[in-house]
Amino acid sequence: MKNRISEIQITPIKPIDGLVGFASLVFDDSFYLGAIGIFTRPHGGFRLTYPTRKSLNKKLHVFHPINKEVANDIEKAITTKFEEVTNSYT
Repeated sequence: MKNRISEIQITPIKPIDGLVGFASLVFDDSFYLGAIGIFTRPHGGFRLTYPTRKSLNKKLHVFHPINKEVANDIEKAITTKFEEVTNSYT
């Protein structure tokens, strides 16, 4: 089954320490995932970070992909949309 990723929203920001934007999406028409950070990689490309919360001096993951296939599908969908959005500004 192919992972269905839809309703991707991108919010570009003024770059801060490699952070260039945030993304949200709907996964399999069932889950809204938001506050996904988009960072530039030093040698080109992008990497994603997923939200965490701090509790008792520990970082707790709010959500994140648990297998490589889903992680790659989300990364590709978000980076493609991010490039479309940012290229429309130039």
